Amino acid sequence: MNLNHSKRFIPFVKHRNKFFIFSAVFTLVGIILLFTVGLNLGIDFQSGSKVEVLAEDTLTEDQVAEDFSQAGSGYEPDEITLAGDNNEMAYASFVGTLSQEEIAEIQTYFNENYGQEPSVSTVSPQVGQELAQNALISVLIASVGIILYVTIRFEFWYGAASIVALLHDAFFIIVVFSIVQFEVNVPFIAAVLTIVGYSINDTIVTFDRIRENMSYEEEITSFDDLARVVDLSLNQTLVRSINTVLTVVFAAAAIFFLGGEAIRSFSFALLIGLVAGTYSSLFLASQLWLSWKWKSIQRGWNKPKEEDPEDLEPEV
Repeated sequence: MNLNHSKRFIPFVKHRNKFFIFSAVFTLVGIILLFTVGLNLGIDFQSGSKVEVLAEDTLTEDQVAEDFSQAGSGYEPDEITLAGDNNEMAYASFVGTLSQEEIAEIQTYFNENYGQEPSVSTVSPQVGQELAQNALISVLIASVGIILYVTIRFEFWYGAASIVALLHDAFFIIVVFSIVQFEVNVPFIAAVLTIVGYSINDTIVTFDRIRENMSYEEEITSFDDLARVVDLSLNQTLVRSINTVLTVVFAAAAIFFLGGEAIRSFSFALLIGLVAGTYSSLFLASQLWLSWKWKSIQRGWNKPKEEDPEDLEPEV
């Protein structure tokens, strides 16, 4: 099979250092942002209470805030989110748990004025810490399972590059959420795990094409030989990757604009993760595999060969 470039091919490998520098700079900036700005953690990951208010008519944030200020001792929610087809539902979040007396006071007020008693859910600091730990463990278990599967099906360098791309995508989403200060909650974790699955699927498709094209190479004698295989494989899967991500982006965008506030963080994380996943599959994972694979080949060449005892001349 002829693996020579045509004029239509995009020389991805030629710009690999630019991709590496971009990812490194973004990672550094992301670390600084996480230590300075931090994340807007919802009550799912810190102690707090959420009050669900139901009404027959359309609600507004100002109206709900005013009602809470008039409820008993007066309360100031840290965040109010509207939901429902006509915004007839409202979620008021309080950082710090409400006492039983405060919950009873709020429920009495809204029951008298709205005709329905609001439901109150409370997350203790211990539960919030547990949720955060379980989310991290979930990502780690997924990473270990993926690297084992890819290593067995392909080889170790494919698995290592896949994990770097996977962690890059998850970190990309976290940094963007730190910038825009969207709430980080359980749906956000679900979105990250969804992107992990999507990203690894896209990466494996690309790696499968690289492995197939490698089988047509009689011998790899230079870095250019290996780079030619990677460039060809990326160009062959480029249209498929773009078409796949666009179809999912349209669905995620529809959820983001039409799905309401309750799932906005989930849909936004999907949108950001889809872009990051496509970037890492095309510009990061394959380029990392190329660099590591070439070094592995060079080490194999430099490794001293063991002498065959039959080739040794007998001593006289």
